Amino acid sequence: MSPFVYFLLSLPLVVLVLGNDDDCMQTSCRDDGPIIRFPFRCKNQQPRHCGYPGFDLYCDHKNDTVLVLPFSVNVVVNEINYVTQTILVYDHEICLPKKLHDLNLSASPFHGKYYLYDYTLFNCSDPPRRDHLGNVIPCLGDSTYQIYAVDSEMPLDSLPLTSCTKTSEFKSVPGGIFRKSNFSLEWSEPACSICEDEGKRCSSFNSTTSDPHIRCLDQLPTTNHHGAGARNIKLIEGFGSIIAAIILAAFVYLYIRVRIYRENQTMIGKFLRDYKALKPSRFSYSDIKRITRQFNEKLGEGGYGIVYKGKLNNEIDVAVKVLNNSNGNGEEFVNEVSTIGRIHHVNIVRLLGFCADGFRRALVYEFLPNGSLEKSIFQAGSNRINLDWEKLKDIALGVAKGIEYLHEGCDQQILHFDIKPQNVLLDHNLNPKICDFGLAKLCSKEQSAVTMTAARGTMGYIAPEVVSRTFGRVSYKSDVYSFGMLLLEMVGGRKNEDRNVNNTSQVYFPQWIYNHINVEDNPMWAPIDEERNSIARKLSIVGLWCIQWCPTDHPSMKVVVQMLEGECDDLTMPPNPFPATTHPIDGKHYQTQMSIILEE
Repeated sequence: MSPFVYFLLSLPLVVLVLGNDDDCMQTSCRDDGPIIRFPFRCKNQQPRHCGYPGFDLYCDHKNDTVLVLPFSVNVVVNEINYVTQTILVYDHEICLPKKLHDLNLSASPFHGKYYLYDYTLFNCSDPPRRDHLGNVIPCLGDSTYQIYAVDSEMPLDSLPLTSCTKTSEFKSVPGGIFRKSNFSLEWSEPACSICEDEGKRCSSFNSTTSDPHIRCLDQLPTTNHHGAGARNIKLIEGFGSIIAAIILAAFVYLYIRVRIYRENQTMIGKFLRDYKALKPSRFSYSDIKRITRQFNEKLGEGGYGIVYKGKLNNEIDVAVKVLNNSNGNGEEFVNEVSTIGRIHHVNIVRLLGFCADGFRRALVYEFLPNGSLEKSIFQAGSNRINLDWEKLKDIALGVAKGIEYLHEGCDQQILHFDIKPQNVLLDHNLNPKICDFGLAKLCSKEQSAVTMTAARGTMGYIAPEVVSRTFGRVSYKSDVYSFGMLLLEMVGGRKNEDRNVNNTSQVYFPQWIYNHINVEDNPMWAPIDEERNSIARKLSIVGLWCIQWCPTDHPSMKVVVQMLEGECDDLTMPPNPFPATTHPIDGKHYQTQMSIILEE
């Protein structure tokens, strides 16, 4: 494409970009009102691109500058300080405490400037002296009674409450909100104070999204439209073909990003509206940064995000998984919250809350100090947790009960599709909890099979029918296969394949177990006493039952639990899941040849 064509294609965009400056000139609702400029915008006067999401203001019939806080709480903005990033607001009805039940600052980009306090309200028919009780709220009382706001940390036995009745409690509200009708709020992002300190104005790289990255621009000159047009033409003439191509590419990129963002937000928004009835804990992105201390301590990283350690209320340890923006459709977020968010089981990790703030999404879980089962099985060195056979049996039984609950204990059947040691976490007592429901699917209990457009899971643990329908239909039995692989890895303390082994007949570890489980000189059982030998054999036999090639031969998880709780002598050896020609191993003949599923 010629430079001239590039220039013609980019000309409307350049005019639009340069012309936007005039649309975004600072304004105010009245002469003595606060100046409105980025990140704020006046909805009555300025287009959407002039502001940052969540910073919309409007001018009411009195020409007051009004900010709407979640949920539908209107406050008048008295002052905006762009250097300190604070706003002073007040309630025009002079009774903000009446609206506190509807106020949720965690869903807003603003938060209290000073400390947050817990208050208790008392209805007093015989009002005590004000200095003996708390702050009187005149707008909530009348001639027969008064309402007082008392710091919840004050001991009740020290208060004159003989004629008072407790009416309600408020958690984490800005200090002084009951003493006066105005209070200060501040915002963290976008960090426009950097530009203000340099005497410049603030703008966003992409003001159509919640992207916190900002840029500092020179102040707009005072000029008429004819002068602005001449300046635009002069700047346009200086653009070369390379700049035009870059702008055109940026336009296409932004268009795609905006379209994905809108589709994603529509899906996430619909899900959150449906999920609101379950009253989940929702955090803002600033809450997530505070909980993790600015993402200070990293616990691990996976395909869907990075996990950080944090604290709730400076007391409760939590694990915060910040999801990757690269997975733009939000499917893993919806899967995780919609499945784990509605279930409670001792062997399933507990979801404490979530963040859905534009493209930024995070999940807050209970913190399990002993990490994943994978580290206890495979990790070498002094950091490895040594698990005896009794504890391995307890862990296996706990995981089995968790999967059984997913399959049979919920209103809808939940298929995990990613059972593996990395997704089994251990608490302080080494009790197992299943985590990571990003690949899960919900289906009816009456549904015998699941329709899937693509394989999902981790190679080495995926059931054959998930990879190829020639083995059967995908169902809850696919989780049974993955659990069987997990059991055999727990027994052997090694991956189910080893690329360092040259002889392929020794590569596939489940096959090696089947071939040696009844051999008298089995090198694995030799150093184990009889009681623990029985546990190892039980886990091996149950695992081999679970990894039969045909899904109809897999036991249900209810049967698996019964097998693990029963006696080893009651178990029968399953059919050989590795049919092929005979090959000699250690002078004996076993069936060994099969297609190996390599783990990536």
